Amino acid sequence: MTAEEGVQLSQQNAKDFFRVLNLNKFHRLYRRHGWGGLRKQSWRKSEGEASTSSRGSRREQVKGEKCDTSKHKVLVVSVCPQSLPYFAAKFNLSVTDASRRLCGFLKSLGVHYVFDTTIAADFSILESQKEFVRRYRQHSEEERTLPMLTSACPGWVRYAERVLGCPITAHLCTARSPQQVMGSLVKDYFARQQNLSPEKIFHVIVAPCYDKKLEALQESLPPAFHGSRGADCVLTSGEIAQIMEQGDLSVKDAAVDTLNKDFQEVTLEKNGEVVLRFAATYGFRNIQNMILKLKKGKFPYHFVEVLACAGGCLNGRGQAQTPDGHADKALLRQMEGIYADIPVRRPESSAHVQELYQEWLEGINSPKAREVLHTTYQSQERGAHSLDIKW
Repeated sequence: MTAEEGVQLSQQNAKDFFRVLNLNKFHRLYRRHGWGGLRKQSWRKSEGEASTSSRGSRREQVKGEKCDTSKHKVLVVSVCPQSLPYFAAKFNLSVTDASRRLCGFLKSLGVHYVFDTTIAADFSILESQKEFVRRYRQHSEEERTLPMLTSACPGWVRYAERVLGCPITAHLCTARSPQQVMGSLVKDYFARQQNLSPEKIFHVIVAPCYDKKLEALQESLPPAFHGSRGADCVLTSGEIAQIMEQGDLSVKDAAVDTLNKDFQEVTLEKNGEVVLRFAATYGFRNIQNMILKLKKGKFPYHFVEVLACAGGCLNGRGQAQTPDGHADKALLRQMEGIYADIPVRRPESSAHVQELYQEWLEGINSPKAREVLHTTYQSQERGAHSLDIKW
């Protein structure tokens, strides 16, 4: 990454989160007691201890200070579903209990709202489904719109844009990632529901991967956001766990097991004939193999889920590493077992999603839905940044 991006990335940490928390606490104290209350507490010494002149100077000093209420923010934290198995495994809890414990802990710090990003993932999946059907119908030898490659992994998208260029980015699904959709939900729909301007909300994403921090810096939101980012700060699951441990919360050791396969395929057959081929490609080595086959015209798949981390999002560096920087295979195995037990729900069955399509986006196929839920990609000349991709 560039030096400028490195500086911006370093600013997305727990210090930024606590800076906003502390500003809010200061503002609440001001509103609760007023400067008179603070002044009374400051001066409460033994009778006659302070001279009239010293009291007067203190009074003038306090009167001159003001509480800048414009810096007060509504704190919203959105948690990725892939982070919950980490907390469940880390604290030896069920996913439900881990979710409740995490929510309670965040609110005890001063967070106002805690959301699950599953609803944003539902939007992303539904838009991806529609785009795949459209591409499938348009695909021909003259217009090769397939395979469609997923775009929810920012590490993979960054590699495609900066190294692979236009031949590959044309195959990327234009549906925004769940993180980007959640940013729009919070800064647009939720803000209007709460009668707030987007900049009055400080939105934190809890995610398994450091690449999500870079995605938050680079995402482009519709003009209605007036320059406000969808996610103001991204904290990894590991960073949140460190905060919890610093609060003296007990952590128990995780059990061991093995990794998932990093290349999987599924076919859809009709009357004994293969109609559609789907694949999941995880890890840089498998991505390189996929690109080589795609360029040679020997890649038979119609739809491919692409994730930069070997083992998928559960193995994100922000939550599945030991203190010395190695993969925590024991913890990963436990997370995989927990994640596999979470019930799968079809996104089209969500009444909340259908309601939001109408109430927030003015219809399923409306221009606003297209603007908010889809994006475009930039292709750079090969070599310009081909060495700044770190895996």
